Amino acid sequence: MEGYLDAFIAFIRAERGLSGKTVDAYAADLAVYFADLKRKGITDVVRVHQDDITGHLVTLNTRRLSRRSQARHLAAIRGFHRFLVAEKYVEKDPTEDIDTPRSARKLPVFLTLEEVEQLLAAPDESTPTGMRDKAMLEVLYATGLRVSELVGLGINDIQLGAGYLVAKGKGAKERIVPVGTIAAEKVRTYLAGPRQLLLGERESKALFVTSRGDGFTRQGFWKLLKRYALKAGIRKPLSPHKLRHSFATHLVERGADLRAVQAMLGHADLATTQIYTHVNSARLRAVYDNAHPRGDDVRGRGGALGGRVARKRAGGT
Repeated sequence: MEGYLDAFIAFIRAERGLSGKTVDAYAADLAVYFADLKRKGITDVVRVHQDDITGHLVTLNTRRLSRRSQARHLAAIRGFHRFLVAEKYVEKDPTEDIDTPRSARKLPVFLTLEEVEQLLAAPDESTPTGMRDKAMLEVLYATGLRVSELVGLGINDIQLGAGYLVAKGKGAKERIVPVGTIAAEKVRTYLAGPRQLLLGERESKALFVTSRGDGFTRQGFWKLLKRYALKAGIRKPLSPHKLRHSFATHLVERGADLRAVQAMLGHADLATTQIYTHVNSARLRAVYDNAHPRGDDVRGRGGALGGRVARKRAGGT
């Protein structure tokens, strides 16, 4: 079966353009799957039936794997068997009648507008590193880029006059993302002097550079972000991805078209972007329950507005 696996991995890497991380995850999941089949005496993919796959999923469940991990395992197995059918190694796909395990999606954690303002105000713009950091944070919040896309920006990837940048996303796919006026101005200021001061006599194709003249790593930016979060007094755990969540949530809250947000985030599936509509609905519900005289908060705990109404009816203030 390993020969089929090698052919499948080569296919998803070359033809589907999946990232190295995704390819490695698929290979690892399929290795677990093959090991389970071998324990059952199955060494030929032609002999695999639907019951064998559902049995494997049951085994994963007994190992206390999350539903999301089980769904990822099944996606790898389903992709493998569909590949075998497409390449005519086998005639039937044993996964076609197997449903993907449903997982309860957690609502993304994001910053409030006030917290974003505190974070963006944290860098000291009087220094070259502070000006660079300010520009990086502004661009990240203005565009919703993944951290890998942010640190991977080249000097020619951002068009300040036109107000957009070119992000290189998953599977080497490129997309155009608008850059807001404030973020563009901070990048322009950074390019006007601080960047060259950081580089000295060196040259770099990277837009954002370190004091050693190198481009940023994801880990390096993560540390930088944590330092500014602490300085800004933000106590909740913060990661670059939470700024991405904040970007999307704040756009959806203000009525942005979901398809446009999908395009800016680089989501292949609109369903991935729709999680932000649930965030918005959840926040609206919380505001309603807390403020409306007949909201849940009033019924259960006598919410703020309900309390004021009660006090007014009683002649208080």
